[in-house]
Amino acid sequence: MDIGNFLLHYWWILVILFIFFSAFFTISQGYIGVITLFGKYQRIVRPGLRWKIPLLEQLYKKISIQNRSVELEFQAVTQDQANVYFKSMLLYAVQNENEETIKRVAFKFITERDLMQALIRTIEGNIRSFVATKKQAEVLGLRREIVQYVKVEIDHTLEEWGYHLQDLQINDITFDKMILDSMSKVVASNNLKAAAENEGQALLITKTKAAEADGNSIKISAEAEKEAARLRGQGVALFRKEVAAGMTEAAEQMKQANLDTNVILFSMWTEAIKNFAEYGKGNVIFLDGSPDGMESTMKQIQALMVKQAGTSGDTQKA
Repeated sequence: MDIGNFLLHYWWILVILFIFFSAFFTISQGYIGVITLFGKYQRIVRPGLRWKIPLLEQLYKKISIQNRSVELEFQAVTQDQANVYFKSMLLYAVQNENEETIKRVAFKFITERDLMQALIRTIEGNIRSFVATKKQAEVLGLRREIVQYVKVEIDHTLEEWGYHLQDLQINDITFDKMILDSMSKVVASNNLKAAAENEGQALLITKTKAAEADGNSIKISAEAEKEAARLRGQGVALFRKEVAAGMTEAAEQMKQANLDTNVILFSMWTEAIKNFAEYGKGNVIFLDGSPDGMESTMKQIQALMVKQAGTSGDTQKA
């Protein structure tokens, strides 16, 4: 018997086999199948080998429960009429695997394209409405606020569709070239201003510290000079005291020996001239070396000694 005769006599066997095998189908992992009966929702089927009533039930759609992402690029206008360009990434998924959620996902939109269009336009509209209330200088620092605003606004809408917004990442925010150039100039001028202020503060601190150091140095020098002057005064006073004591003793001895006390004055005069010559350090001192000049100088010294003696006697009597 050839194949033609077999098919002619036993065609009904082939029909039965076709109907039998068409009742079985598979659902891949990460998907959930939706079964309809005469176009009406019947049930959902999980991943694995499944069956349906041949010719009556139909596998209407396979719903993915995996995470899905889409990139968005759109434009918004700020409150001060500046164009802002956004590049973002949207991550979303089916809310859960419950039957009611799967029914909403399966029958809310005709095709996947319609869902994507509605989802993208909804997010763009929410971001545009948020940006329209802000100025261009504020937008760059409001990435997190924009994302939070969009999630709050569209979460309820997505739940009605059976989806959940998992994440919205704004990867890039740019402005027109003219605005970017002006913003760069503002940043540069602010940096220059901050640098000038820091330099001024550093110079002020440096000069203040230098003035404090000079003041402390002057104060220390003054204290040292004061102490040196005090010590010099004490030394001069002690020297004079010792000279007076020595002269008194020498005068008493000369009186006892019946010698002229003017010899002491002459000795002091010559000793003074010797000191002038030895420690003068090149200074010129004019002295009258004639006999008359020496006599005049001796008389002046005697007069000074007599005056000092009279003063001392009056003080003792008083």
